[in-house]
Amino acid sequence: MERYNLEDNDRKLIKIALDVLDKNFDDGVYNHTVGCAVLCKNGKIYKGVNCDGIHGSCAEYITIGIAISAGEREFDTIVAVHDKQVNFVVSPCGNCRQMLFEYCPDIKVIVNDETGKLIKVRARDLLPFPWQPVIC
Repeated sequence: MERYNLEDNDRKLIKIALDVLDKNFDDGVYNHTVGCAVLCKNGKIYKGVNCDGIHGSCAEYITIGIAISAGEREFDTIVAVHDKQVNFVVSPCGNCRQMLFEYCPDIKVIVNDETGKLIKVRARDLLPFPWQPVIC
């Protein structure tokens, strides 16, 4: 698995995700407790929060959906955050890993490594043996 060091624009992306979370956080209700930001290859940044409930959706799903709805198809980097996580960064759940693999397997995902250091890895490396659609 190739690991990438964080750059200044990655730290900016984390700040943007924290800002959208701060504006929408609802402690105690838990509908909006994770923020997300995605940087597209063209330099545009989209942000979102999770929408929890009986059939909730993670912040990564919401944010990628917002970007796709705006016509984006080429993604560079994504990060999900929570204000009480190590370095504020949340690693994508299995469902989000599968979605990222299907929509943008080469997107870089900001995560904490085993030592708590922030790094980037490709989505395809976060999900070994992914489900892949059968092509007929």
